[in-house]
Amino acid sequence: MSQVVTITNNTASASIDSKGAQLTSLALDGREYLWQADPRWWGKHAPVLFPIVGTLRDGRAASAQGEVRLGRHGFARDMEHAIVSRDDASVTFEITDTPETRAVYPCAFRLNMAYALTGPASLTQTFRVENTGDVPLPFSVGGHPAFNVPAPGGDGEAWEDYVLEFAEPWTYESPTIADGGLLTYDVMNPIVDATDRMPLTRAAFRFDTIMLEGVPQSTVSLRGAKSGHGVRLDFEGFPYLGVWAGDGVPFVALEPWTGHATLTSEDDIFEHKRSITLLEPGAVDERSFTVTLL
Repeated sequence: MSQVVTITNNTASASIDSKGAQLTSLALDGREYLWQADPRWWGKHAPVLFPIVGTLRDGRAASAQGEVRLGRHGFARDMEHAIVSRDDASVTFEITDTPETRAVYPCAFRLNMAYALTGPASLTQTFRVENTGDVPLPFSVGGHPAFNVPAPGGDGEAWEDYVLEFAEPWTYESPTIADGGLLTYDVMNPIVDATDRMPLTRAAFRFDTIMLEGVPQSTVSLRGAKSGHGVRLDFEGFPYLGVWAGDGVPFVALEPWTGHATLTSEDDIFEHKRSITLLEPGAVDERSFTVTLL
């Protein structure tokens, strides 16, 4: 049976469900910043993405260890995670390979998901992957937290009053989502042009998810242009940031990724996927990102 664990400090609180090790609440002084999974728009809060991010072509790939058959974003988000440690301000969850996971992903692994309140308004989420097998482990990880827009304190603001702010001006075009959920560079989506701000518009998401790569200083803020309230995400160690907001939804998802969906231009060998992590036997890969409430 799943269990929701709440961690707190003097100002902030976070709740995490052992089913999927999914963050379900992130609040500052009792004000909720995390999307509350209203099924009218999207019935999740912040899924954990492992052992893939995005989609494989036809849900399948070949690998040195056997066939991989995975749905979008993998299986960690659907599994019950054991609680291995906790205190007032932090909690760590764990899953390992099982006969069921090996049937679709024939690899030995240990995944620990840790959540810690690391400041008066900050939560750090850490992915720790260990290769418990005797051959290289191919995988990707990613976060998928969605945040309420307008944010607490943004009284009178509309979704369109929010902007993405970057550490410095830059120019970038995003690849787009093609048929079957694959990623293509054949059609590019202009995002920013020599500026440090991207105003939110519904048209920007006409190709579904925006994938940012090479974000200056690996930091971005989502905030109300009038109130200044919102969130800042610091995600060094994650090469990509997905930004997603479906048509008319009252949230924006900011998703640090180490990999992405299969490219239309690449083959179906799992180890060949662009930016796949190949972890040697006995080795550990650890990545963290931090959300700061503004």
